Amino acid sequence: MSEHVIHENHDHVHGADCGHTAIVRDDHTDYLHDGHLHHDHGDHYDEHVVEGHEVAEDHAGHVHGADCGHEAVSHDGHTDYLHDGHLHHDHGDHYDEH
Repeated sequence: MSEHVIHENHDHVHGADCGHTAIVRDDHTDYLHDGHLHHDHGDHYDEHVVEGHEVAEDHAGHVHGADCGHEAVSHDGHTDYLHDGHLHHDHGDHYDEH
């Protein structure tokens, strides 16, 4: 079961023109804000908790890093890279989808 963590004192409304990167996940959209993902939950925003282990598509020699050309996103104590609308996290010999 997912933990329900509310982002307190959030006075910003996320949407298409809010200026934050949108990440489409499953059946909803999260927004990168303050180093973490926000998910609209009616009258408040939840801190989206990333769970599971889904392997990203084969990168065919592409390595994410400081000069890879993808936006770096620091959250939950590590750095992911925004790649084709998904967050990729280095996991040894492959990347996970976040």
